[in-house]
This record gives sequence, C-alpha cells and structure tokens, in this order.
Amino acid sequence: MNPQTRQQLRSALWLPLFGDLADPRVVAGLAADAEEAGWHGCFVWDQLGWRAPVRRVADPWITLAAIASATERLRLGPMVSPLPRRRPAKVARESATLDRLSGGRLTLGVGIGSDRFGGELSKTGEQLDDRRRGRMLDESLAILSAAWSGEPVRHHGEHYTVDDMTFLPRPVQRPGVPVWAAGFPGNVKPIHRAARLDGFFPANLEHPDQLAEAAATLTDLRHGDMASYDIAVGLPLLADPEPYAKAGATWWLPEFEPGVRLAVVRGVIWDGPAR
Repeated sequence: MNPQTRQQLRSALWLPLFGDLADPRVVAGLAADAEEAGWHGCFVWDQLGWRAPVRRVADPWITLAAIASATERLRLGPMVSPLPRRRPAKVARESATLDRLSGGRLTLGVGIGSDRFGGELSKTGEQLDDRRRGRMLDESLAILSAAWSGEPVRHHGEHYTVDDMTFLPRPVQRPGVPVWAAGFPGNVKPIHRAARLDGFFPANLEHPDQLAEAAATLTDLRHGDMASYDIAVGLPLLADPEPYAKAGATWWLPEFEPGVRLAVVRGVIWDGPAR
C-alpha cells in the first residue's frame, strides 16, 4: 500500500466473551476505561460456546448494546459474526438498532464461522460445508445491504427468503453499516469478498509480508481505492504492530486468550493504544 494513502493505525480491544468477560456490565466498564485511555474501538467475539475449560459465554449483541451505552466515541462490533448461523433478517434489525443506539459507531465483522473450537455448528445442526456457508454468507450480505437502504427487500435465494419487508429505521451510517470480512490471506474467495466490502480481517497472520501481499491484492481488486478501506490485524500481545502498519494495517487488535483474566485486560488497556 502506498504510504501516502495509508491511514493512521488505530487500536481496539478484541475481547472473547468468556469467563470473567461473560458479564456485559464488566465488559462495558472495560470499554469505558479503554475510551478514557485513548483506544479507538472495542470489538467482541461472537461464539455460542468454546472448548473446556470455558463454560460461561455472553451474547455479543447484548454486550455490544451495553458497550454502546457506556461509551461515546469507540467503534464497536462483533469481530467476527458467523452470518451463516444467523438469520439475516434478524441481523438487519439488530445491526440497525445497535448503530442507532451507538450514534453510528457499529462495524460489522463477518465470516463463515468454524466448527473447530467449540463444535457450535455440529452441536446445533448448522451447515458444516464451508462452500455452502460461503454462499450463505454472500446471500446474507446482499439482504443486509438491501435492508439498510430502507427500501422494500424482495429476496428469494438459495437459502433465505425475505418477501417484501422494509427495515426501518435505517442505520445512522450511510449507505449502511461498514462491513469487514474475515478470511485467510491466501484464500481467493474471502479476499475477493472483502474487496467488495469496507474492510478485511485476515486470520492467522504469521508475518507482515503476508499482510503486504494481501493489501496489494486488495488494492488491485479495488482499482487503487484504499483511502477509506480498513485492514484490521489481530496480533499476540507482545507483537510489534508497526511492521504490520507499514504493510497496510489500519487497525491493531491485541489478542487475548479465551478465559483471559480481568487484570490482564486492564493492564493492556492502561498500557495504551499503539503509538
């Protein structure tokens, strides 16, 4: 990415809503502290469950509503929400309502989800085929875009039907809520999906060169239009975000292990955002 078009690196908490963080009041308090300490966002995991020893799990949308009510400036959102296991009409209502509650601060992270860590797809009878979930994700995104327009939605697809429904009120943000798509940097389909949206959230980065290659691909796919495009990277707590910023990242999300203790999160908050 051309350094002249690169955005300033912003910093966000990225919280797994397990254990100590399964209480929305606690997470809202952490978000308020992060805002005071100069952080730019607070994103949360969207999981139904996780492997042992995790047992307590909070709902992301209710937690995000608590965050929205406790803060004034932080961007917030699920990072990421596996849309194939959610009903798009319900997400349309939730996202518009949360965007209005927050005064236009919602970012919607999306992905196809995985059964790997908690078996949450197989245990609830959800679709297990990755390609089918990819098609479900694309269909859901089309419904959300139509719903956020405020015009009647008439969708009859392979997986979903929304027959002449209007979703009002609209989100504060226009034309709709910004959407970041997750994916592995080397996979063609996710990066093409991300190029059509507002941001990319690469998974399992091991080196800044991977990000630089993905950023170059996105720049080509978007015909150089990267001025308002976001690339968010989740990195281990001790990793230096600067090489990733030089490679094209616009957001840094320090990674917390599932079941992280409150003291660890508070320590990261008061260490402050990336400089």
